[in-house]
Amino acid sequence: MESYDVVVIGAGPVGLATAIGLRKRGVENLLVVDRTRAFRQVGQTVDLLPNGLKALKYLDSQAYEQIKEFGNRFLNPKPPSEGTVRTTPETNPSKTTPEWVYKNLRGERISSFSLNYDDWFKEYGEGRTSISWYNLQTALRELLPQDRVRSNHRCINIVDESETGYIRVDCVSDTTIEANPYAYWSEEQKPEENLPQNLETISQKFETKSFRAKLIIAADGINSTVRQILYKDSPYSAFVKPEYSGFAATACSQIIDIPDNLKSALEESIFQGSPLVTIRNDEISGEDFHMEVPRMILSHRPNAPFGYVIHLALPLETLQGKSGKSLIDIVVPVLEKAGFPDVIKQLVSLSTPANMRQRPYYIHHASVADSLQLPSTSSRDTENNLVKIQPPWSLGRVVLVGDAAHGMPPFMAQGANQGLEDALAIATLIANVAGEKGWDDIQAITQAFEKYEHFRRPFMVRVQQATLQQLSPSHKKEWQEYSKLVYCRNYDQMVGA
Repeated sequence: MESYDVVVIGAGPVGLATAIGLRKRGVENLLVVDRTRAFRQVGQTVDLLPNGLKALKYLDSQAYEQIKEFGNRFLNPKPPSEGTVRTTPETNPSKTTPEWVYKNLRGERISSFSLNYDDWFKEYGEGRTSISWYNLQTALRELLPQDRVRSNHRCINIVDESETGYIRVDCVSDTTIEANPYAYWSEEQKPEENLPQNLETISQKFETKSFRAKLIIAADGINSTVRQILYKDSPYSAFVKPEYSGFAATACSQIIDIPDNLKSALEESIFQGSPLVTIRNDEISGEDFHMEVPRMILSHRPNAPFGYVIHLALPLETLQGKSGKSLIDIVVPVLEKAGFPDVIKQLVSLSTPANMRQRPYYIHHASVADSLQLPSTSSRDTENNLVKIQPPWSLGRVVLVGDAAHGMPPFMAQGANQGLEDALAIATLIANVAGEKGWDDIQAITQAFEKYEHFRRPFMVRVQQATLQQLSPSHKKEWQEYSKLVYCRNYDQMVGA
């Protein structure tokens, strides 16, 4: 059985960033495993904001520079064919700074913010950038040795082997495919099939593999398998599965056939030169806002098709099993009822069914108010006579990071950014344990994990609150307070943990 100091479960950006941070700090005997059969071009755009970029820079400056470069290419793609024609100031006018504009349902401009890295840097001491989820994952993965990242390894169990000083990770792999962690997605690849849930139900088609590790870092997402194992048969069993937030997204990344007259109308009345526009029911004063009314983000980058994401308050059963044309039929009446402009309804009606997607948004609360009395990680709110339940983020040699600890909807674009903050905190603390040769000191490990949780949980509670409120730049005072709190983070305390 292969033995490691650290096994990271989940090869998304947060798991990979954690592994990179550990290696940068001298913890090289590690492995990252992921359930995916092969790394594919999936996922939406990720906005990396000042706090996330700052955390990434502390984790590894090379990763930071590479992500910045990817993001620059994402926002400023090259034309399909540049040719060899020489340009002059008349034929190549200076570019204006791209903005993300917020408008109300009447098309009035409420607020905006720059998408330029330097503008954010001047205000918050660090910039912002956008990058596709796949490119973010790829850029981070390529900074790790190829043999340290393994796909087609789905974690199905973890077993505490106290007598050996290790914890065992049981994984299952599909033996009918060739595992290639650096493979590119192709149309011929089949979607993931249901894999067995435990060792007793594994057929000959599947192969089991177990690893031993001093520590396990679970970065396996909001529906974390590791969290389910930790909370099962415990006072926190109610938190095994994340809770539906009440909100979902429908999206069409590329709308293929749009009449020229509709394109012109959208550009003149909605985009007006901006690559991203959010339409919601805010008023210019920022005082008249209702969360239950849809919020729509429209995108039209240079040399790219029109696309959109709509956030809706919908019962979960309304979306289950829906795809293609059936999603369009759900969304158009909702936009009609909410009073969205005709050009928007026309655009959605023309959505390419094959490119339609839907995604329910779940949340795993960092703290929950309840009337039940629970063990030591709970605290009583005497004013409201409630108990604040705080599901633990660690147990023994296992710790949760990112969405596995505190997943939430993406309304404030903080999922990945907060995950990178987790990565920095936990990599620093684990490196300190390793530096003190404390792999076998369970008390030192417990103290490190408690320090991580004590440092990160109160902040995550506030971020989740702002996320569910769907705060926007039109609420100027609240937005400024939030921006200062989140974007101007001081990482000296975290780095010196």
